[in-house]
Amino acid sequence: MTSCSFCGNQNIKNSLSEYTYRHNGLYMIFQNVPSLQCEFCGEKYYTSKVLKRIEKEFIDVQNGKKVTRKIRVPVEDFSKVDVA
Repeated sequence: MTSCSFCGNQNIKNSLSEYTYRHNGLYMIFQNVPSLQCEFCGEKYYTSKVLKRIEKEFIDVQNGKKVTRKIRVPVEDFSKVDVA
């Protein structure tokens, strides 16, 4: 990759990032995921190998594999929030 497809900047660096996987209303957060990141706008790029591994790990967890840790996340419907 020579430039960011989002902003066109040519400064792309190797990075570790956080990736949130969502499927059928279920979520899983992956930390320290290898990626390329644009130093200007922050857009992240992942290889197909990494994304396939994330999907496999998600399926394994849904089938009972233990995870490092779990968190609880509050959910709010923004249309019902008073934004006066």
